[in-house]
Amino acid sequence: MSDTSVNMAHGMGENLSEPIKNNSILQLSNITVSFDGFRALNDLTLTFQVNELRCIIGPNGAGKTTMMDVITGKTRADSGTVFFNQTIDLSNLSEPEIARVGIGRKFQKPTIFENHTVFENLELAMKVDKRVRHSLFAVVDDLTRDRISDTLRLIHLGEHTEQVAGRLSHGQKQWLEIGMLLMQEPQLLLLDEPVAGMTDDETERTGELFNSLKGKQSLVVVEHDMAFVEQLKSNVIVLHEGSVLCEGDLATVQANPKVIEVYLGR
Repeated sequence: MSDTSVNMAHGMGENLSEPIKNNSILQLSNITVSFDGFRALNDLTLTFQVNELRCIIGPNGAGKTTMMDVITGKTRADSGTVFFNQTIDLSNLSEPEIARVGIGRKFQKPTIFENHTVFENLELAMKVDKRVRHSLFAVVDDLTRDRISDTLRLIHLGEHTEQVAGRLSHGQKQWLEIGMLLMQEPQLLLLDEPVAGMTDDETERTGELFNSLKGKQSLVVVEHDMAFVEQLKSNVIVLHEGSVLCEGDLATVQANPKVIEVYLGR
């Protein structure tokens, strides 16, 4: 039975403690997080596979951001475990250490070097010696230039190489930050509402970007824009009150009576 079938058959948010699978990149098991008596995550169990694109949706307060905070070490779980690459216990690592083992996170508001060019932003983001002396005197070699050029094409900024980043549109700044994360070669990329504030055209092109990464990059996308989620054609997880409500393709979850009740208040 598939993961989707298991989640659907066991009913609307009941989480099972499954063994870690050989191709899993991230395993959350029985995660509970409470804030002043409020349970933001409630016995949450999820498995993400290598090079999979997975979307997570849910109403406000469903636990989406808290889930990403736990994965990246910003918030510590009251109970449960989070394993990366099957053997790395993330609960023992700090936020910088979690970033270094291969998890990148994009927040809703883009964080870029506004006064530097697009090219310089990507160069500064690379996994290189960040000591001040090295950064000041480093020479960009051909291999680095090729990597940056490839990334510029991927994020639709090939014509903006020498433009100061602060002058980009909001959507272009989002693309630049995604490019900066990709330059760090993360194994897993967490993206929190990546198309918020984008134009329709920018949203569509972002979907094309994410689809081009399928099978090459592990992506977890938290999003409210259902048209964008539909464009990605990926497996969708619905969170509600800190637990998995259901899982499946978008059409399946949208037709689920429990999901309709949660979103529409019926």
